[in-house]
Amino acid sequence: MAPYVADWRGRYRGTAACVIEPADVDGVARAVRVIAARGGRIVPQGGNTGMVGGGVPGSDPAVMEVVLSLRRMNRVRDVDVLDNVLVAEAGVILKNAQHAAREAGRLLPISLAAEGSAQVGGVVSTNAGGINVLRYGCARDLLLGLEVVLADGSIWNGLRRLRKDNTGYDLKQLFIGAEGTLGVITAAAFRLSPLPQAQASAFLAVPSPEAAVRLLRHLQSELGDCLSAFELIERVCMELVLGSISETQSPLHSTSPWYVLAEFSTPMKGLAIKEMVEQCLTTAFELDLVSDATLAQNETQRAKLWRIREEITEAERRHGPSVKHDISVPVSRMADFLAAAPAAVLAAVPEARPLAFGHVGDGNVHFNVLAPEATADRISAVVYDLVAKLGGSISAEHGIGRSKVALLPRYKDDLSLSLMRRLRATLDPTGLFNPGKLVSMQGAAAPGDMEPI
Repeated sequence: MAPYVADWRGRYRGTAACVIEPADVDGVARAVRVIAARGGRIVPQGGNTGMVGGGVPGSDPAVMEVVLSLRRMNRVRDVDVLDNVLVAEAGVILKNAQHAAREAGRLLPISLAAEGSAQVGGVVSTNAGGINVLRYGCARDLLLGLEVVLADGSIWNGLRRLRKDNTGYDLKQLFIGAEGTLGVITAAAFRLSPLPQAQASAFLAVPSPEAAVRLLRHLQSELGDCLSAFELIERVCMELVLGSISETQSPLHSTSPWYVLAEFSTPMKGLAIKEMVEQCLTTAFELDLVSDATLAQNETQRAKLWRIREEITEAERRHGPSVKHDISVPVSRMADFLAAAPAAVLAAVPEARPLAFGHVGDGNVHFNVLAPEATADRISAVVYDLVAKLGGSISAEHGIGRSKVALLPRYKDDLSLSLMRRLRATLDPTGLFNPGKLVSMQGAAAPGDMEPI
C-alpha cells in the first residue's frame, strides 16, 4: 500500500483503510455508494505525480479514508478523426493517449514532464498545463466532455463531442481543476488537432526577462500560431543541469544570464518553417533581443535541447532541498517579478539560492529556491505576497492540494472562497471526496445550513 499513501517526492504521507481499483465506471459508482454508506471518505488517485499532495490521503485516525485508484480504467475508448475527438478513461497514461492520437494522424497537445506516468483523470482534475499552453491552452481548453461519478453514486454522462451546446450551464467546467473534491472523473473527451508537418526548435541567449517578453511578442507578431512553446531558463538552471546530468552540454558557444527554448510547428505541408524562423531571429539579433542562437537540424538535436529544460527539476533535486513556487503573473509583469523576487528572498533568507524557469509565454514561471526546509514558510510568504501585489496566482498549474490549502484564504477573496465552499457542499454534502484538499470547509457553515448555489 505504500506507493498509494505517499507522494512521489516523499513530502506528503498519510494512511488509508484500503486501496480499491475499479475496472469500469459502474465499479467506481458501486464503490462510492458502499464507502459513503459506511461513513468513509474517498481519495481519488491517478498517477500520483502531483506536486501539492492532492492525491494523498490524510493521517487523521478518526477518518476512514479509502484510496480509489483509477489505474485499471486504462482504455482509450475512441479516436474519431471526423469529430477530431479522443475519448479516454481516467487511468490512461497521458503518453499513451498522445500515442493513440498520433496513430490516427492527430495531435493531443497536452504535454508535460510527467506525461509518462501522469493519468488522464489527474490531468483533468488539476487542469494541467505544460509546454504547449501558449498555442493550445490548458486541459480546460481542450476538453469537450466528461464522465463523472457523483457523491450519491450516480453517473453523469457528459461525454459530449459538441463544439457548440448552448443549453444551460457548462457542467463539465465544475470538475476541471476541482482536484477530485466534487466527484470522480472516470473518462474525458479531448479535442484533437492536426499533426504538425514541420517543426523547428531554437535555443536562444537573451539578456534579460524583459528582452525575453519582447522577443515573445516579436515571434508571435511575425509567426503567429506557429510558435507553440516559449520556455525561459535562468543561467543557474543551465549550470545545475550541465553540472549534474550526464551527457548534457550547452548548445551555445557563449554564456548568458537567461535563455529561451522556443518551439515552432505547422500542420501545413511544404511550409519552410525553419527558414521563416531564421529570418525572424535575424531581426531579433538586430533588435538586441538575442545574442546567440542555435537551431536544431534534426530530431536528435531537438531532443538534446529539450532535455536541458526537462532535467532542471532532477538537477535541482540533486542539489538538496528546495522551496517550489508554481506561480503566474500577467506576462507584462513577468520581468518585474523576476527582478524583485530574488532580492526579496535573499533579504529574508541570505543563504538561499533562487532560480527560475518555465512557461513565460503564458505567464507561468517555476520560481524555486534552494534553501533549508526550515526556511520554507518565510520564503514562500515573500514570494506569494509579491505575486499577489502583481495581480498573479499562487498556483498556475500544480493546484492547491494539501500544500496550499491553508494559504488560499490569504490570497483568495472571501466571496470566491464562500462560493467554492457552497459549491462543494452542494455537490458533496457529506464531505465524501478528497477531504482536506483545495478549499478548507473548517469554519464554514455545516453543509445543511449553507445557502444553496
